[in-house]
Amino acid sequence: MTYQELYKWGLGQLAEAGIAEADLDARLLLEEICGTNRSYLLVHGDEPVTEEQRESYVNYIEKRRSRIPLQHILGYQEFMGLRFKVTPDVLIPRQDTEILVEEAMKHLHDGMHILDMCTGSGCILLSLLRYSNDCIGCGADISEAALFVAGENAKNLNLEADFIQSNLFENVEGKYEIIVSNPPYIPTDVIPTLMEEVKDHEPMGALDGYDDGLYFYREIVKNAKDYLFLGGMLFFEIGCEQAEDVSGMMKEAGYQGVTVCKDLAGLDRVVYGTKL
Repeated sequence: MTYQELYKWGLGQLAEAGIAEADLDARLLLEEICGTNRSYLLVHGDEPVTEEQRESYVNYIEKRRSRIPLQHILGYQEFMGLRFKVTPDVLIPRQDTEILVEEAMKHLHDGMHILDMCTGSGCILLSLLRYSNDCIGCGADISEAALFVAGENAKNLNLEADFIQSNLFENVEGKYEIIVSNPPYIPTDVIPTLMEEVKDHEPMGALDGYDDGLYFYREIVKNAKDYLFLGGMLFFEIGCEQAEDVSGMMKEAGYQGVTVCKDLAGLDRVVYGTKL
């Protein structure tokens, strides 16, 4: 069987299963197994694959057909130009979250102290550390399994960060110039309506924002000021319909210059403000 024939078979299997990006997923899985790139299909599509490669690809396609996320099969996800290890213990880094990192970077100066609340894979904190100089970072998460993944990502990226197990600010110490957070923000009753890849394979603790999806915003806004220097800033990723609620609670708590930023699709995605 040739490389192109195997790809077409995988594409057909995923399309039949209703996978939204069947062509992309089929190609990426084949490239992972064969160690190839996106141009290989066009230039060398008629080259044969080994039986071992064929068997591995069939196994990957069967997993993807069963709605296991592509990133869990590959074991990683690209984010901010960096590769992050992902497992079912952490939320898969998403492109929307890059907006949070980019907005924080506009206000990030060398040597700042950064706290990433609900750090998960560590992708937000580690991206900020990679693209700054001499900043000191701490990531907090209630999940010990998530913190292990974050630690692995720091090691793989040759970055230093402290990761602490903490129920929100329970075990956090010190003060920070910047606090960033992508907390769980999906209302509990919405979770059953999500794609199977999300509701069945990503950690519920990283998704469930309780009744109205705003629980963690309330708790973080209420307590973050105790951990921010004067002039320090609090940054949130939000659900696209939560800007009014989150910006309102930040203003009520006394944050100044509260700003809402949109993502590439024109949807509200980030809210931030300053402690004065």
